[in-house]
Amino acid sequence: MINIGCHVSIAGSLAQAITRAEERTCTTCQIFIRNPRGWKVKPLTEEDAAAFREAVQKSGITPVVAHMPYLPNPASPREEVWEKSVAAIATEVERCRMLGIPYLVTHLGSSLGSPLDEARERAITAIGKGVDASNGEVMILLENTAGTKNSIGTTFEEIAMIMEGVGRHGPVGICFDTCHAFAAGYDLRTPEATDAVVRNFDTAIGLSHLKVIHLNDTISELGGRRDRHEHIGIGNIGREGIRSVVSHPALRDLPFICETPVDERRDDRGNIACVRKIAGE
Repeated sequence: MINIGCHVSIAGSLAQAITRAEERTCTTCQIFIRNPRGWKVKPLTEEDAAAFREAVQKSGITPVVAHMPYLPNPASPREEVWEKSVAAIATEVERCRMLGIPYLVTHLGSSLGSPLDEARERAITAIGKGVDASNGEVMILLENTAGTKNSIGTTFEEIAMIMEGVGRHGPVGICFDTCHAFAAGYDLRTPEATDAVVRNFDTAIGLSHLKVIHLNDTISELGGRRDRHEHIGIGNIGREGIRSVVSHPALRDLPFICETPVDERRDDRGNIACVRKIAGE
């Protein structure tokens, strides 16, 4: 059975996110573990953490994955932003430890026009400090990017370079986003194309490091470098492409998390149902 879920809101409380995930028929899910649009963090109480852990245990949803908020940029050349980003990563790791969340997904950031080699080193240092703070209890997952202007982590080879640097601090993994990969030029529209991408990933990074897949269709054309998510099966990856991802022998047992739109065409529950139908369940 495919392990499929979506990103759910924590409005009200962290524990309520698990209720929302159950309502959407998730068997895995992703959340922010604080307000994702600001730097200030409301302290996490032991009571809230205990309530969340209990909700997760009762639900059977696994794994629950956390995602870094929007503002941190571990590759930023702006000293104040970089220092805030370092602190934010460490805070998110500590909150994950309290909540029993095993994975924290992070984007690698933007160079903001500074030299790419320097941006990569800043990202390595910032994320490495987060790994140091994890005590081996939380694995930070590096997410591939769509190749938008100044972003780093677009190619498997670049991710491998950053991963090697961060890995000096401790274990680190990968979250593979299908929308981002397609926009970056990795064709996923057929079984043959997807298999070639998987083999490329294995050569450059190693499949043992792949822990989570963000399963998203996309409005972007192949190599269009636009981070534009679309409902499952109706974007440019399409139904055959989504099927080739969820049925690939190297991928099918991984947790799949949709970050798809919610509009008059389809909601989260509808996209999850669509994935299950495509997968043949």
